[in-house]
Amino acid sequence: MSMNDMAVPIIDIGAFLAGDPAGRKSIPEAVARACEEIGFFTIVGHGIGPEIVAAAKDAANAFFDLPTADKMSVRSSDAALSRGYRGIGNEGLAGTRANETPPDLKEVFHLGPPDFPHDAYHTAPEARSHFVDDVWPATPVSFRPAFTAYYRATEKLSADLMRIFALALNLPESFFAGKIDRHISALRIINYPEQRVAPLPGQLRAGAHSDYGTLTILLGENQPGSLEVYTRGGQWMPVQFPPDCFVINIGDLMMRWTNDRWVSTLHRVVNPSEAEAARARRLSLVFFHHPNYDAEVACIPTCAGPGSPPRYPPVKAGPYRSDKYKQAANVKPTAA
Repeated sequence: MSMNDMAVPIIDIGAFLAGDPAGRKSIPEAVARACEEIGFFTIVGHGIGPEIVAAAKDAANAFFDLPTADKMSVRSSDAALSRGYRGIGNEGLAGTRANETPPDLKEVFHLGPPDFPHDAYHTAPEARSHFVDDVWPATPVSFRPAFTAYYRATEKLSADLMRIFALALNLPESFFAGKIDRHISALRIINYPEQRVAPLPGQLRAGAHSDYGTLTILLGENQPGSLEVYTRGGQWMPVQFPPDCFVINIGDLMMRWTNDRWVSTLHRVVNPSEAEAARARRLSLVFFHHPNYDAEVACIPTCAGPGSPPRYPPVKAGPYRSDKYKQAANVKPTAA
């Protein structure tokens, strides 16, 4: 049975993180299979404490429960910057694939790298659209510490996953280190509200899209109207979220790095059924890992050869993502 006919595979990465020799071999092999066949996998043994996750979820739900006027007050002073709160109707992710649909049915709080240095690299002209001070709500008071801790925890996990990726691609473990040490990763806190009005034709909670960067770390909920992935067999498959797990998926830049050996899978968030819509609220915490803005993404050595030339021209990571943001947004964003 192929992965196309199965649930998203669950991989325990604990042995790798502990330095177990057997795990350092078997876990990258399992990750490679998942990335080649479906582009999604679920991880356990990730090392992020449940208290960090619980604090983030509690703070997120408390924020989204605020009156709309309070949430709307926590926005960037520049409407083109992806920081702070964005209400329903701000973006349509299907637009990144040139598909015109009504706006996605979600509200978002967007964070970039917290507490970054204000040195020459981080304030250069080409960096200014990526390193932007975050906007924080005053209420709940737990929001800033909870999500700073969550960002740092998923940031560390992404670096560990990139070490696994390198070994899975028969590269030195540190191959990606110099390309992600000043990354521009984003954390999006997403609330999919109850649907008390029927969606418009073609309108989803999140339109079909692929992610833009290297990998995504997703904490979701098993609520009606959830995540679906498009398998290589041509079918939409729902994704389950076991307790204490994260779902990982590959982004476009990793697919370009691997010359399409690994797949950046199309996925979407569907609407709940009409019978469930009025009580089907869903929360997602999504860490989008993205390389340094000036990192060049070109076919890596182990993914090209006779009969398999590079399929993509080299791109810089920062401009690539900025272009994708412009396609998705109703305004022209200049920040992650």
